[in-house]
Amino acid sequence: METTTKFSTRFLVRAGVIGALYVALTYLAGLMNLAYGPVQFRFSEALTVLPFLFPEAIPGLFVGCVVSNIISPYGVLDLVVGSAATLIAAFWTYKCRKAYFAPLPPVIANALLVGAMIAWCETGFGAGFVPAFAYNALTVGAGELVVCYALGLPLLRVLEKNLAASRKE
Repeated sequence: METTTKFSTRFLVRAGVIGALYVALTYLAGLMNLAYGPVQFRFSEALTVLPFLFPEAIPGLFVGCVVSNIISPYGVLDLVVGSAATLIAAFWTYKCRKAYFAPLPPVIANALLVGAMIAWCETGFGAGFVPAFAYNALTVGAGELVVCYALGLPLLRVLEKNLAASRKE
């Protein structure tokens, strides 16, 4: 991985493609009622492993998440909290040293931040917040775990092999 980030044409194009894929895959999941709410299986979240290999995935994922959350039923709150969860997870994934752990930051960040956001939207900070948070953190985290490990980790492995093969040539 690079230690410095250069905003080259390649960097910007790759970030843009990742962001566009994130939006397209989120909207596809949205058509199946899987993108928003306490139970989420956003196919786009498989892309959250990409900062492990490509630093340019960080801004791509963030912008893609912002655009995707424009139609969120949670409104501006999801634009801020959901996108912040993706940005935090992307930076954390970039810092991972082993590919097997790359899907974990998105699982944790989304479970905690999005779980809290949904709980707050449902109950406010009243007596019901803690059980609502526990439920939403569990369901959002479980969906994220499935998508990130069942789709994201295999994607990462394929990309690693292709990058290794192209570097040998």
